[in-house]
Amino acid sequence: MGKVKAGKVSGLAPKKKCCRKKTRCIRCPVVIMRMKKLEDEGASKKELKKGLKRARAA
Repeated sequence: MGKVKAGKVSGLAPKKKCCRKKTRCIRCPVVIMRMKKLEDEGASKKELKKGLKRARAA
């Protein structure tokens, strides 16, 4: 899939089921939900980048 910018993650279509691996994939429903929440709060580019790291590590 290649690199995806943190700002574009919330626009991706989520996978049907979460894999729940140690590092979640970009299209995981949990990651997308958390990134949408950050965008709604009005997070900056830098905050989105950090938020993506945190969301994938959860």
